[in-house]
This record gives sequence, structure tokens and C-alpha cells, in this order.
Amino acid sequence: MSRVSFPNLLVMLLSLTLTTACNDDKVTSPTIPAGVEELNATLAPYTSLALARQAGYTTMLTDCMSNGDLGAMGVHWAKAELLDATTDPLQPEVLIYEPGTGGESSLVGVEFVVPFAALPKTSPAPVLFGQPFTPDDTFGVWALHVWTPRANPSGLFSPWNPRVHC
Repeated sequence: MSRVSFPNLLVMLLSLTLTTACNDDKVTSPTIPAGVEELNATLAPYTSLALARQAGYTTMLTDCMSNGDLGAMGVHWAKAELLDATTDPLQPEVLIYEPGTGGESSLVGVEFVVPFAALPKTSPAPVLFGQPFTPDDTFGVWALHVWTPRANPSGLFSPWNPRVHC
């Protein structure tokens, strides 16, 4: 019977662990979920609020929303014809803008919205990009925020973004 030295045993275990991890289909890297990069590409025409309004995002749903240390959301502009029971991952119902100096606004994120009137709150939550929507009783909707093009240190799908300011 041969003996394996501790350093050699350690190298063998590390090698086995890495081989198993690299071959395991369940191992994932911290990448952007499928579809989000495509969504981000479709947002280029909306970097200007004026262009977004020309494209039908004319319903101002909120003023700039802020929540103390959690951050802000910004001003929500909806395309009313999209507010139904369906969602299209490349066409969000709501675009979110951060007010800037001189009356300019910056696109910071989007929100996918399904009204409770179209899909009752008692129903299973809609899912998009592998993320379940959350119920928002204040507005009577299912909602999913996606912080693209502005990164959110709290998470891509977190409701509040500390990098957004009102």
C-alpha cells in the first residue's frame, strides 16, 4: 500500500473538485440572465425622454420616487397600451428616468408591469428573466424592475437603486 503525502493529497482533491465543478451543468457564473442584454440593446432609442415620449411612453405614473438609504427609482413613464396581462421582454411597459440638471433626464431602468385587473393578485406571480414579479398593492400591479442601463449595487432586479437620485 502506498502512502500519499499531504501536499499531494491536497493537489488531488483540488483537481477533483475543479474537474467536478467545471463539468457540472448546475454551476453558473455571475452573468446577466438570458434576455437582459437584448433588452438593454433595445433601449438605445429611449436614452432621450423626448424620443421615448414620441414612441408612446407618454403617461407619467409617478414623480421621482425615493426611499432614503435604499435609494430611488426615478420618474416612471408608461406606454399605456402595453398595460395588460402580457409582458414582452424587449418592450417594457414603463421606462424609468432620473431627473437631471437643466431639465434633462437619464434613462436608468425599466419596469415590467401587469395590473391586478389583468392578472389577479391571487394568481401565481408572472415570471420574466427567471425572476418572479412582486405584488405592489399601492399601484395594484405585479412589478419587476430591471436596472439597465444604470447598474444597481443592490441587484439587477431590486426595486430601489442607491445610484439613482431625485
